[in-house]
Amino acid sequence: MLLTAIFLISCGDKKEEKEQITLEAPETTETRATTSDSNEKMVEISLTGDDQMRFNKKEIRVRAGQTVKLTLEHVGKMEKNVMGHNFVLLSQGTDINQFGQQAVQAANNDYIPQGSSNVIAHTKMIGGGESVTIEFEAPAAGTYDFICSFPGHYAVMRGKFIVE
Repeated sequence: MLLTAIFLISCGDKKEEKEQITLEAPETTETRATTSDSNEKMVEISLTGDDQMRFNKKEIRVRAGQTVKLTLEHVGKMEKNVMGHNFVLLSQGTDINQFGQQAVQAANNDYIPQGSSNVIAHTKMIGGGESVTIEFEAPAAGTYDFICSFPGHYAVMRGKFIVE
């Protein structure tokens, strides 16, 4: 700083100071999916999960009938068998607690109960540093729940998937 002050003083009478301002975007819990200009039928969504059992989004909005390309990234470091994450989109009216209790019994199927009629779409289970992408058609207009079905995670790793 001292060298900078000396430099500014020695530059003469015409000193211009530029003030630099850094603006941070406010944290949001809502995501409006972005659509490609060339294909409004496709929407791309990025979702992350971390070692503190949190999704970075609490709400996702899409349009009915759109093809949803969802990428889930585990930004933590813990292994899949300790802190695995997935994305599970549940049908309307699903009892999340009951589904979560059934999911505990399905460890050999990425904690997705086999034959469940409550699952609209889901990813495989991933661990720290991994990512997975799935594509599915957005269901009919309405509000749906999404969760991570790893044992115990569904209590806090959940959000609303709103179809307009």
